[in-house]
Amino acid sequence: MAGHKPLQLKTFLMILVMVLAGPVGNVFLGMGMKAVSPLTFWPPVQLLHSGFRVFATLPIWLGILSLITFFIAYMLVLSWADYSFVQPVSSVAYGVVALLGWLVLGEKVSALRWTGIAIICLGVLVVSRTGPQSTNRETAGKS
Repeated sequence: MAGHKPLQLKTFLMILVMVLAGPVGNVFLGMGMKAVSPLTFWPPVQLLHSGFRVFATLPIWLGILSLITFFIAYMLVLSWADYSFVQPVSSVAYGVVALLGWLVLGEKVSALRWTGIAIICLGVLVVSRTGPQSTNRETAGKS
């Protein structure tokens, strides 16, 4: 729409951080949990032992740091842009998830799944054509 300001660079960059950091963090967590599994929680002393095994794994810590990065970027973007804009646009992360699953984890991604991801990305393209804010926050509430 012509009346909307173009997507601000900081919003775009933080959404990019979200789209990359979230899936990367989840891949690290998945790798870490596969390295320490299977976990045992009974008897109760095994819960403590399992916790030590999990948190002694480098991929777990890399996953946690990556997901903290995602969360900070997400909070920042939500302070600048509408939730109804941020959430759909960040859905392009589904494509990153599939790509990382295929490249890093060696998963097979079917043509039907790639087609679904392409449809999601097409929706992201449509949503990204709108402005990131529907109201002017500086003048909202002033009459």
